[in-house]
Amino acid sequence: MSDIIQLLPDAIANQIAAGEVVQRPASALKELLENAIDAGATQIQVLVKDAGKQLIQVIDNGKGMSPTDARMSFERHATSKIRSSQDLFAIRTFGFRGEALASIAAVAQVELKTRQADSELGTLIQIEGSEVKKQEPAALPVGTSVSMKNLFFNVPARRNFLKSNPVEMRHIVDEFQRVALSYPEVGFTLFQQDLETYNLTSGKLSNRIVGIFGKSYQGQLIPCDEPTPHVNVKGYIGKPEHAKKTRGEQFFFVNNRYIKSSYLHHAVSSAFEGLIQPDQHPFYVLFLEIDPAHIDINVHPTKTEIKFDDERTVYAVIRSAVKQSLGAHHVMPALDFSIDVNFQENWTKNPDTAVQVDREYSYKTFNTPEFKKSSVSGWQRLFEGNVDFPKDPTPRILTEEDQEILTFPSRVSTDESRFSIQPLEVEATGTTFQVELSYIVAQMSTGLLIVDQQMAHERILYERYVKQLQLAQGASQQCLFPSTLALNPSDFALVMDMLPELHSLGFVVEEFGKDTVLIQGVPADVQVKNEKELFEGLIEQFKNFKNELSLDKRENLARSLSRKSSLKKGQKLNSQEMETLVGQLFACHNPNYSPAGNKTFVKLDLSSIHAFFGK
Repeated sequence: MSDIIQLLPDAIANQIAAGEVVQRPASALKELLENAIDAGATQIQVLVKDAGKQLIQVIDNGKGMSPTDARMSFERHATSKIRSSQDLFAIRTFGFRGEALASIAAVAQVELKTRQADSELGTLIQIEGSEVKKQEPAALPVGTSVSMKNLFFNVPARRNFLKSNPVEMRHIVDEFQRVALSYPEVGFTLFQQDLETYNLTSGKLSNRIVGIFGKSYQGQLIPCDEPTPHVNVKGYIGKPEHAKKTRGEQFFFVNNRYIKSSYLHHAVSSAFEGLIQPDQHPFYVLFLEIDPAHIDINVHPTKTEIKFDDERTVYAVIRSAVKQSLGAHHVMPALDFSIDVNFQENWTKNPDTAVQVDREYSYKTFNTPEFKKSSVSGWQRLFEGNVDFPKDPTPRILTEEDQEILTFPSRVSTDESRFSIQPLEVEATGTTFQVELSYIVAQMSTGLLIVDQQMAHERILYERYVKQLQLAQGASQQCLFPSTLALNPSDFALVMDMLPELHSLGFVVEEFGKDTVLIQGVPADVQVKNEKELFEGLIEQFKNFKNELSLDKRENLARSLSRKSSLKKGQKLNSQEMETLVGQLFACHNPNYSPAGNKTFVKLDLSSIHAFFGK
């Protein structure tokens, strides 16, 4: 029987390796930037076209390579870092695996230009699909320039799996930010379609953070510095009041290498316990310096996951460092003694105050044509048999006595005997009333219906926005004064990617200069006082759902806008608004649950009520 096991050709082996190294254009950029850092560059320039599918070029002023090294850099397992197995446990720099350029050259058209300072001529190499097309001397500046063109030109199936340009560009910007943060002493420039996106000068870490994320971060940074014999922690954390509900602005660097670690993230989050909401995430850029012998970085192909030989100690040091920084800068919860703890009681006893609060929290969201449809009436028929609706839906005016005592019609109320009833802190008008300004209680012949007003409104809005996205017929209301909103490059790319869907919902948004959008209109059924706040909240909610759930763009956008623009707990509704809300809920295709899966209502039938009293 003939032998069947053979060695793979180099070209096929390189393509297999490229599956781990080059997953998308951002993966290739990461490898090229790390090579430039290893070369000792002080200035690095990145040029991107067509979100990296057409071109990614990295130009540095590092030490360059000799003709032999330039050719050897494209061989598999070729590296300048490792000479023995012991070197694997003493690596402090990038590019030690020796497969980056070989893998990139296997799936793209690569051109390398490099020259050393003591050489008069440099070297030009062109490779396509692991095949060397040209190698010759050339007059070049000192340093190295690597151009990766037409990624996956010879693997069309892989190219088809790439996402849209805004999505791929967002990944490129993320990788660029991570490397730029880890080396603030190096100047970085990023050009997208010949337009400058970033121009980061060398300087301090705080200046680099502000340069990447914007001037708004200038006043929210708290320095963090904790030297210990085992690990040193340095960097910056954000003030608690600037914490966001989305992740993405949390950075850990171990020996200047970006890593992902939910375990260490929990150490920082636990230090902020009591200062931020449980669903919020603080901003931080923290650098850990540790002996390479105590970590294993060769765990994951992308090297973003590492193992510590003593994770508990590292966890404790990080948590202690963050807590100490928060305490040293007087960032702690404070009690507001100006608030009267008897506010609720005083409010119910003082009619003048109650009237003032009513006027302040008068809710006008439902004063739109869609919320006045007659088709939503009669929702009680879903739970009742023949119901006699009152001919005059106008609620009667409550007297002062009615405000003190709430009486439900029952057999007990017709009896001659009188019972002492304590005042109830609810407002009843007609057959519906609110409890704690959060739940709507509706009376039916078969019992009571308790509706969560926020969850119910989310379901109503969600189904409406899904329909608008399908039909692309969202109505818009023009802003009296259009607002400009400056975004970071990542969020700007996100907005540009979902611009058609935003227009379908009723947003009138257009590009207005570098990383800036102009908000000229918002959906007609969303009543807001600040269009910028609504739009920023929509972006944050969209990113939050994107991180936590696997949703397509339209589903995510419908959920995000319904969550952001829905009724919130604590908002007061009148009788007509409550009736309309409940009626529209039961006109939905799935009225039982909110988009997040929470119950929208609970039905308490008479048998359950009788059971409470042992009847």
